[in-house]
Amino acid sequence: MSFNVRTEPGGHTFEVASGEDLLAAALQQGIGLPYGCRNGQCGSCATELLQGEVAYPDGEPEALRGRSADTCLTCQAVPRSDLVIKVQEVTTASEVEVRTLPCRVAGKQRLNHDVVRLYLKLPDNQRLQFLAGQYLDFILRDGRRRAFSIANAPHDDELIELHVRHIPGGEFTDYVFDSMQEKTILRIQAPLGTFILREDSQRPMIFMGGGTGFAPIKGILEHTFHIGVERPMHLYWGVRTRRDLYLPDLPEQWAREHANLTYVPVLSEPDPDWTGRTGFVHEAVIADHPDLGGFDVYMSGPPVMVNAGRAAFGTRGLTMDHMFSDAFEYAADSGRKTDSGER
Repeated sequence: MSFNVRTEPGGHTFEVASGEDLLAAALQQGIGLPYGCRNGQCGSCATELLQGEVAYPDGEPEALRGRSADTCLTCQAVPRSDLVIKVQEVTTASEVEVRTLPCRVAGKQRLNHDVVRLYLKLPDNQRLQFLAGQYLDFILRDGRRRAFSIANAPHDDELIELHVRHIPGGEFTDYVFDSMQEKTILRIQAPLGTFILREDSQRPMIFMGGGTGFAPIKGILEHTFHIGVERPMHLYWGVRTRRDLYLPDLPEQWAREHANLTYVPVLSEPDPDWTGRTGFVHEAVIADHPDLGGFDVYMSGPPVMVNAGRAAFGTRGLTMDHMFSDAFEYAADSGRKTDSGER
């Protein structure tokens, strides 16, 4: 048995299986309901129940106390009938609450010679609501910040995945690579940024990543797979040499599993035995798509790559309102604050 839920004023509908909570079902189907802790304590997911009936199998949540009788906590509520709820859905980055939270390192994995994958876990009573492609700031003890893109998709939010590239002279990345241990406690502010999927567009998409600029693109693509986007998608990943493709099998697997995705790795300093594409990654995009007027283009990576892409694509019919970018400033041990930090 399942129940139908309609949101107002958004008018979206989603299906909830018997015994499933509303929030989990909504997130699985790409409906952006607000939430915080996901355990009934914070009340961030409170909505108004306009029609229908819900139950709380584990008892009345703490955050319901003192609220009106028609308040529904979507993270705990299980429907007993079809429902209509009044809720302000999260559809843009500006609608997601930015929070400062502690976290601990739940995992650290060396992916290649200069990239480490970190997994962060928030306290047991907290979850981070974010949109695919956003980033977080680590807040260091002296107030400096270092920013890293979130590499996982919002539906898979038990842990936060980051791809950290080692920057010579970078105090924080030296620490990550040489000293950081699992269970280390850190402080973050998140989510930040507007490099997110424009879900209301029907245009084919090109994703161009440079180095660890692959990280936010990974999150966005995994989100598109999850919500069933059927538009054509083309992924270009530009690096120097083959060893810089730090998750080489993953995009190839995506391309096998999703007929609407093509993947092209591009090496600017190719290995002697490399038989694939070479040169600058934006030039490979233009070679394959000389007319970009009908595309949405997402670019993530070093500023030199993003700026070159922006200039070149503008001469190929792509307008600024269909060009989305996230440029990484790699901050060394200078003490200055940057918008995009040591990514």
